[in-house]
Amino acid sequence: MTRGIRGVLLLTGAAAVLLCGCLLSLAFGALSIPPGDVVAVLTGRQDGTRFADVLWSVRVPRTLLGLATGAALGVAGALMQALTRNPLADPGILGVSAGASFAIVVSAGLLGVTSLSGYIWPAFLGALLASVAVYALGGVGAFGQTPVKLALAGVAVTALLGSLTHGIVLTDPDALDRFRFWSAGSLAGVGADELLWITPFLVFGGFLALACAPALNSLALGDDVAASLGRSPWLVRAQGTAAITLLTGASVAVIGPVVFLGLVVPHLARVLTQRVGIGPDHRWLLPLSGLIAPALLLAADVVGRIVVRPVEIQSGVIVALLGGPFFIVLVRRARLREI
Repeated sequence: MTRGIRGVLLLTGAAAVLLCGCLLSLAFGALSIPPGDVVAVLTGRQDGTRFADVLWSVRVPRTLLGLATGAALGVAGALMQALTRNPLADPGILGVSAGASFAIVVSAGLLGVTSLSGYIWPAFLGALLASVAVYALGGVGAFGQTPVKLALAGVAVTALLGSLTHGIVLTDPDALDRFRFWSAGSLAGVGADELLWITPFLVFGGFLALACAPALNSLALGDDVAASLGRSPWLVRAQGTAAITLLTGASVAVIGPVVFLGLVVPHLARVLTQRVGIGPDHRWLLPLSGLIAPALLLAADVVGRIVVRPVEIQSGVIVALLGGPFFIVLVRRARLREI
């Protein structure tokens, strides 16, 4: 069996798991809907019922949002790890999500912005500036950029921006009420209109990310080797940074900062590609991450809905419970250069 066939089968299996996650997301919540009724409503055989109202008004938009933003954060995490050659890279850990969050809070608390269309552009700018700051700080000192230095720079920038964000929020009670729920990361309370707003940015960011995939394989061999193969390391990183900014900025603007999703998923994708004999080929890693991440996010959302029903636990909290221990294990096991 060729590598291409194995890759297609792997993506097909991941898509099947994602489809099951979508069905669970549609079926479970404060009101449980039997899977047969879910299929009947979606196929138009059960219109005008209570189940139909709940599905079309709440759960279908919520599930589509989980699909879009989960895929965006998974691809952004895989792309960031490839660009930095850092297994600890993640939009949340390296400050990109914190930058977008800070920019959104500044827009809401100081400028009075209340609409999603007003949040998106500040989120993009904040994500870009935070990533530039982390890369600059991570390159200071001997040996240049190392995985540990980048992680520490990300923690420092995230802590600084987090402090500034909370300082602004505490001065504005209205902003505090909005921020408390949004900062935990949740798919709840977002409708189809918000999803339509961010879709163009996610599609363009995903296109840029997938277009980088062949060049990322060359860049993994080193900048000199990539340049000898006709790739421009600077151009690849610029394109990748633009993709990460679009994917992360749009996602954070809508669902808040969901940390660790972009860290965990690329490692799971690498394990699967190694098991099936594909290897670390980013032409398969990026789309696979884009399928695994929304499945994990939807699963976390379903768990958050049912464990303390009818109250919900935000999906970002569930993802963090999984990602925190994974990050600790990864730091302990990875062979990282000394600071």
